[in-house]
Amino acid sequence: MGFWAFREKVTPEPPSEPGRALFEEVRRHLPERFEAVGEALVAGRVATDACEVVGRLLGSQGVSLEETLADLRTTYELVVGTEPAFTDACAVALGWSEATLMYLHQLSCADPLTGLASMAHLRGRLTELYRGSTRGPALRDRFALVVVEAAPPRPTGLADEVFGLDLRMSRVGESARSVFAGGETVCRVGPRRIVVLAARDASLGRRTSLLRSLLAVGERAHGSIRIWTESLPLVADQASSLLDELSRDQAY
Repeated sequence: MGFWAFREKVTPEPPSEPGRALFEEVRRHLPERFEAVGEALVAGRVATDACEVVGRLLGSQGVSLEETLADLRTTYELVVGTEPAFTDACAVALGWSEATLMYLHQLSCADPLTGLASMAHLRGRLTELYRGSTRGPALRDRFALVVVEAAPPRPTGLADEVFGLDLRMSRVGESARSVFAGGETVCRVGPRRIVVLAARDASLGRRTSLLRSLLAVGERAHGSIRIWTESLPLVADQASSLLDELSRDQAY
């Protein structure tokens, strides 16, 4: 039943409040957790942010992606009587996948989609290094983080938006491992970022340049690749904050 089908069931309101009154009637029929999405739609606002939040929330609660997208479709049908906007469906799916990956990272030292080291594994590796760095040269003089950032994706469909980037980052990770093949930790820390914990030695600059050249060719069809080196902070707590900063979703 469409949103406007509730018109006759609602007690007349002042002219400035008809949309709100109608929505309050529809709210009772909305899927759980989708109230903010419905409010955005009825107000004529972009619902993408609300969709991403609800996708992440339901993913963290173990709700399947199929059920989550079905609830989005129900919300759209009730409020505006149409199919969900492509951008909102993508936002729900991305939020859901991020929450699911965060849970899987807590269970494994490897990213299940790319095979790269998980954030938890990288944090553990850094903790070990900081604990053992009480003697000798400072840790920042012995190790560095090589950061690889892919260009924003160019999706042609929902599957590309959700899974295509994972496949691409897997290829980028394989290139990084082929260059840093001496036991370095290669970790995916964000949707479009990979970090290599590498020794800061005479070969670091040469290997970083080689990786840049490899990716410039392999990723030419997907856009540019940025590569830079981050120095490790002096203390472990600051290193954790640096990883948090690097792992934040990059604006597309």
